[in-house]
Amino acid sequence: MDAKMRDPAVLLARLDDVDRRMRALVDGLTEEQRDVPYERGINPPVWEMGHSAFFYEYFFLRRLYGHEPVMPGFDSVWDSFDIPHKERWTPGVVPGKDETDAYYEQVLGEVRTKVASFDRLPAEHSYLMQYVVAHQCMHLESLIWCRQTLGLPAPPYSEIEMAREEGDGDSPVESDDIEIPAGEYFIGKTGSSPDDWADDFSFDNERPGFSAQIEAFGISPTLVTCGQYRDFVEAGGYDRDDLWSFGGQYWKRQQGRNHPVYWDKRDGDWWVRRFDRWSPLDPVAPVIHVSFWEAEAFCAWAGRRLPNEFEWEAAARGKPARNRCWDAALSSPRTDADLDGRFLGSAPVTAFRESASPSGCVQMVGTAWEWTTSQYLPFDGFSVDMYAYMSTLQFGDHKTTRGGSGATSSCLIRESYRQAYHPDRTDVFVGFRTCAT
Repeated sequence: MDAKMRDPAVLLARLDDVDRRMRALVDGLTEEQRDVPYERGINPPVWEMGHSAFFYEYFFLRRLYGHEPVMPGFDSVWDSFDIPHKERWTPGVVPGKDETDAYYEQVLGEVRTKVASFDRLPAEHSYLMQYVVAHQCMHLESLIWCRQTLGLPAPPYSEIEMAREEGDGDSPVESDDIEIPAGEYFIGKTGSSPDDWADDFSFDNERPGFSAQIEAFGISPTLVTCGQYRDFVEAGGYDRDDLWSFGGQYWKRQQGRNHPVYWDKRDGDWWVRRFDRWSPLDPVAPVIHVSFWEAEAFCAWAGRRLPNEFEWEAAARGKPARNRCWDAALSSPRTDADLDGRFLGSAPVTAFRESASPSGCVQMVGTAWEWTTSQYLPFDGFSVDMYAYMSTLQFGDHKTTRGGSGATSSCLIRESYRQAYHPDRTDVFVGFRTCAT
């Protein structure tokens, strides 16, 4: 339990951090770059900023203090439940940059004033403040993958050019699995009220926690590399239907390509696009921006399999099972992992050994969300929280990913955190590690 999360200074510092990064991501684009074309997986950057402010206003200022709307009549524009996705591009619907900036600044200013008025925040105030900041962190990540999708510059605060210095040079990637012993492992989070959640934050999709009996299994200590995936591509992996499930074959036909989305072969060599720059494929960097179907087909080719999400969490937690292995709550930004838009998956898979899980798996925190075989479903006893979009709208047809990516904020990451992506997605920062069959 973390009593410091009742300290206004701690929460205001976290707000300042996410505010700084959002302003850099939006303000760092030219007017032409902010006028992004329609894509299913992204949002206009100005709408992202206004929506983030609305979330603070609606769930913190109005819920706790009864504030009147700062922009009367615009709830249906800023609320993602109300405005259809494509409408966010319709001229005249979303306010312009200057008007949105003024709205955003006023709302965050009022939030800061309210938080600073306490010596120690009540439980509900602390919980809601952590919730709205965490929500903005998710939109920081979507702003970053928007830049990647459209080939815009990397975040201005990223350190992609320095990524190789964090690794082990050109040392070989370990091939021996880590053996996870059979036994009972705790999955998810405990706590049933804002009093619990304020000091040990979680979303509804992580609750209620439970014990699961896990069979022994072997798991790779590292993510699958670009070099390993290149071998699959060059062995004709995309042309062999026997490696692809029915869903994977359908997806592959729709895509019409035989390599990952941001790869290109030039004069016999593979190149990879990171944001607005192409560079030669780095064989020891993790393969990222691959769909679930691509990960599944690679496993079939390699004689391996993906973990399910409970196996993944067991490997991340170690034993004793209830202990945290990552204390990310107060260490933002982290320097022992690829998080907060730092390297964005460009460091070698052998980097950041100091933040390995207790079992010895490297980069289970940050770098790339990791596909699991598990459908994204509620745990037994699930109860929806105040914002259903965090969970219920995605139950059933999404796959569970774990661990966070280089675009994820430190304050979100814990071994129980569950994210959901449709198995078709390739725009998000998702990779995978494999298990022995």
